[in-house]
Amino acid sequence: MTLDDIVNLVGSFDCTVAQRPREGDGTPELAWGDVFFYYSPDGTIPTTQPFATIVTKNYPGDELSQLHRANAFRVNVVAGKQEFEEILGTVPRDAAHAPQADTDDVMAAHPQYGTAGWLSVVNPSSRTETQIRALLESAYDVAKSRYERRHS
Repeated sequence: MTLDDIVNLVGSFDCTVAQRPREGDGTPELAWGDVFFYYSPDGTIPTTQPFATIVTKNYPGDELSQLHRANAFRVNVVAGKQEFEEILGTVPRDAAHAPQADTDDVMAAHPQYGTAGWLSVVNPSSRTETQIRALLESAYDVAKSRYERRHS
């Protein structure tokens, strides 16, 4: 899977907005090149947390995934407690004991937000593609349901 494959997949979900920060758009330079996915029927970037992200570089304090490598990226998806435990075999509060995002194409706890139920995959490929697709669809469904509850 490439970064564009993931952007195209999530972009095919109804009412999804992909924020792609870049120079000159008022976003912090640190976020340039990354992608943030939101459920937003009106097409604007909401103030809610994204349901998935793609990061393309190391952030301060988040160098574990070694995203300084050419063409490296990490997909991050909010999974929640149940899916996190089903996939990694531990609850989010014990994310430090789960697989870590330091190996390509392996499901892992997010290096910073694992305790909040976020999962990550560095450079997803054949081993994790099916899981990533399912997680992105599930996170989208949860984001959509939350939106609908708040706006009904």
